[in-house]
Amino acid sequence: MTTPLSSLPENRQDQPRRRGTSWLGELLRRLHFYAGIFVGPFILIAALSGALYAISPQIEKVVYADELTTSATGPALPLADQVTAATTYTGGGESISAVRPAPRPGATTRVMFDDPNLGESESRAIFIDPTTAEVKGDLSVYGTSGSLPLRTWVDQLHRSLHLGDFGRYYSELAASWLGIIAVAGLCLWVMRARRARKATALLRPSMKHKGLRRTFSWHASVGVWAAIGMLFLSATGITWSQLGGDNVTKLRAALDWSTPAVSTELGAGSAESGGGSVGESGAGEHTGHEGHARHDDGAHAGHGGEAASNSSGVDPADFDMTLTMARDINVNTGLVEILPPADDDSAWVVQEIQRSFPTEVDAVAIDADTMEVTDRVDFSDYGLASKLARWGVDLHMGTMFGLANQIVLVGLAIGIASMVVWGYVMWWQRRPKHDPSRSFGVTPVRGALANAPWWSVAAVGLTAVVIGVFLPMVGISLLGFLVVDGVLALWARRRARR
Repeated sequence: MTTPLSSLPENRQDQPRRRGTSWLGELLRRLHFYAGIFVGPFILIAALSGALYAISPQIEKVVYADELTTSATGPALPLADQVTAATTYTGGGESISAVRPAPRPGATTRVMFDDPNLGESESRAIFIDPTTAEVKGDLSVYGTSGSLPLRTWVDQLHRSLHLGDFGRYYSELAASWLGIIAVAGLCLWVMRARRARKATALLRPSMKHKGLRRTFSWHASVGVWAAIGMLFLSATGITWSQLGGDNVTKLRAALDWSTPAVSTELGAGSAESGGGSVGESGAGEHTGHEGHARHDDGAHAGHGGEAASNSSGVDPADFDMTLTMARDINVNTGLVEILPPADDDSAWVVQEIQRSFPTEVDAVAIDADTMEVTDRVDFSDYGLASKLARWGVDLHMGTMFGLANQIVLVGLAIGIASMVVWGYVMWWQRRPKHDPSRSFGVTPVRGALANAPWWSVAAVGLTAVVIGVFLPMVGISLLGFLVVDGVLALWARRRARR
């Protein structure tokens, strides 16, 4: 619902204000109009790129079939042999950052290395046939989601238009306004439905009307059905943003809604946040879009590896030992990641990375020298807020319920994109055809707050300030709307004098 319900003739600015017209309705129409006109393009890009990202896992499986699968059959070799094959292939000059054993027969193992030539949260992955230890591929992977180059490209398009941190302001603007536009449009629909004889009829797009009324019917009907999905995408999308996302993180910390994280400090015990912990804390919760820093770069403490050792000094046999121990504790899914220690004072970490339902993100820290468990975190121990955050992110990324989740996201994205297009079509259809001077078109009635009681004006002002501070991109753009509106008002007065 990216353009106003004021598109109908009876709501035009050149019409006199009707008796009994709600000041709140007029204010919402004007907000809906300006937000739709100026933020619509950003929402359109985010919706289309989001739809492409939702189907990217299926595309990825086809494009990278050679790297992801193997036709060899037979028992899997020890992880030590697979890690040795990957290390020999790379020349042993790079540190192993993680190993992901083949999750099922026919899949390959990923041995990931820290590569200084790659970007943040990216690793070099060597794909190993677990049966023959043959190298099947050499690709960069991104984040805990393990996105391959194609999906990473789509991900960066959706997040930042490949413009780096500056480009992320576009997606933050779209996510921040999407929920506000949805709420404003839904409120306007309810007001209109109360005046209609049959409110349920407004939920059905009408083919009887033509022109503006038909466009409005489709825009409003799809908007009502998609409102909940728009609010969900807005709320979860904001958590990835730079400015608003930082405020969300601070709010969660203040309310003690932090996500538990397994401590890697030997003898330090469990930790919920801060240094020396990995897993579901911080950016790891937003796997894929935000990336996930596993541990510090640089040399890792050794365990006495022989020829197969790499610059990290990790003994390949320890991967088998730690995985076996973790299987006996709380790691019981095929999707597993093994993280070697960062230094002498750090533990190994074995964590589940299954984001589909049922969620499996348990983690355990192990001291390979003493073969003792130093810490563990189970998803069942998460607080309700942390679980909802985990599920919200997974639903947003389309991993929670697999293909069904992806289909819903694609349908929702197409609906949002359609509403943006219909909104601009309505703007064009309602333009003053015989008044070229009004190039901006007809806008909703100005001066709604002039008819509101003082306490309503104060409430609106306070709400705008609170939202603008918590969501800075909303505050900045709202000031921009006011400037544009002021310029248009001044232009209208001068034209009226002439």
